[in-house]
Amino acid sequence: MATKKQSTPKAVAEKTTKAEKTAKATPVVDKKAVKAVKTTPVAETKAAPAAKAPKAVKPAATKAVAPVAKNAKVTFTLPKEAVQNAETVAVFGDFNNWQNGVILTKQKDGSFKTAVELEKGRSYEYRFLINGEKWENDWAAEAYVPTPFGTFNSVVTA
Repeated sequence: MATKKQSTPKAVAEKTTKAEKTAKATPVVDKKAVKAVKTTPVAETKAAPAAKAPKAVKPAATKAVAPVAKNAKVTFTLPKEAVQNAETVAVFGDFNNWQNGVILTKQKDGSFKTAVELEKGRSYEYRFLINGEKWENDWAAEAYVPTPFGTFNSVVTA
């Protein structure tokens, strides 16, 4: 919201009167009368004009900059040979705190597949859970790391 700034009026000002102007123009004048006119203070009656509100300025056009992607879409796939006629497959890992697995969708060729948004530049450990009973590693994982349970987890870097 624009606000107007008003200047404060002057309280008292000395004003040159018509008699004073005449005294300056006329060479022979009673100097006592002129002094009396000069020192008479006159209150300013006309208020100063209010300052105008500034006009709204349109923002300069900026070029749209594509945001830097902080996440990467990672696709998890488990081949048909690994699932052995499975009904359900879910992926668990660091990215979901090993809780509430992400369900994979069964493909026409019998494999299971899903995509998950993960923070870019990080590595994640994960495993697949088949039919809620059997753990399976990703056969095409980037790497494998040992777990404290005597098994290995698959590793993916987003």
